[in-house]
Amino acid sequence: MQVIKSFFIAVSMYSKIPVPVFDWKEDDMKYVFCFFPWIGALVGGCIYFWNCFFGAYPIGDLCRTAVTMAVPIFITGGIHVDGFMDTMDAIHSYSSKEKKLEILKDSHIGAFAVIMLAVYGLVFLGAFLEIADAALLKIVCCGFFLSRCLCGISAVSFPLAKKDGMLYTFVDSSHKKIVKGSLLIQSALCIGLMCFWSFPAGLIVAATAVSAFVYYFYKSRKEFGGITGDTAGYFVLLCEGCIVVAAAMIDVFIWRT
Repeated sequence: MQVIKSFFIAVSMYSKIPVPVFDWKEDDMKYVFCFFPWIGALVGGCIYFWNCFFGAYPIGDLCRTAVTMAVPIFITGGIHVDGFMDTMDAIHSYSSKEKKLEILKDSHIGAFAVIMLAVYGLVFLGAFLEIADAALLKIVCCGFFLSRCLCGISAVSFPLAKKDGMLYTFVDSSHKKIVKGSLLIQSALCIGLMCFWSFPAGLIVAATAVSAFVYYFYKSRKEFGGITGDTAGYFVLLCEGCIVVAAAMIDVFIWRT
């Protein structure tokens, strides 16, 4: 029963999909992160379906990619985008760690949040427009699953910047060994599937995601002294952006030459 409740909590927390409502108890949160990647699986599946649908109709590339970028927001409600923007404001304040953590709590949007989200959107748009190979599209769609696997692993492995907030509540209630083991297995299976679609491309894209994971560990400790719920959202977008850029570079500089 705890596993089922953990699943519903994960879906209700990280997506806009309606699920049964009940009071959250500490024991019900033990395995929430185990199901976090499956929100990414839904995002990737919808993006793949949309791009296959596009192939059957004369829809322009720009429209196709714009809708692709909107799909994660439709499904998740933009929770990770919010974290990305808050993190960008904090990092670009160039203040002390304590001040940066205060900025993360601020509900107001700063200039750097808007600027960096616009830059991110332009890079994502330009890179995705360059992905023409069907195998690379499948690998990118798998990346939405992998980014959340790595995010979950970071939540139960990296130091936390503060002892309050939603992330702390979930981490403190988690069965860390089972969660980490489950996410490592899910990550390995996802990378295996990516390599099945194309071994060299899957390996390069997976290595890029892991590199983003390592960078996230370094950056979060340097800027905040650990991770928070906002930095977790930042990482999801960072990892997915890196995956798309890596796939685009493979298509343009390796497969077309």
